[in-house]
Amino acid sequence: MADSTKTEEFRVDGDKVISKIKEIVNEGNVRRIILKSEDGKTLVEVPLTLGVGVVGVSVLVAPVLAALGAIAALVARVSIIVERMDDKPPAPPSNPTI
Repeated sequence: MADSTKTEEFRVDGDKVISKIKEIVNEGNVRRIILKSEDGKTLVEVPLTLGVGVVGVSVLVAPVLAALGAIAALVARVSIIVERMDDKPPAPPSNPTI
């Protein structure tokens, strides 16, 4: 079974990046976070495929958040692109053959 993913994009001010990323990570199912500048250049791409609980995520992501905060402080606005695992199971075939 192939993993299906979906992406979301948020535009935030540089000083609000950390709080938005914390919110996103706490929602769960995040595979990757990409920060892009206003001109569309990728600033950083962080894979977050972790099989740990929320407390574990907070501890493991803390150094990443510090780095993201330092990068985001250099730009006025950034786009946060979030890649999530899709929780919905694949739809069954409409006409199964026996």
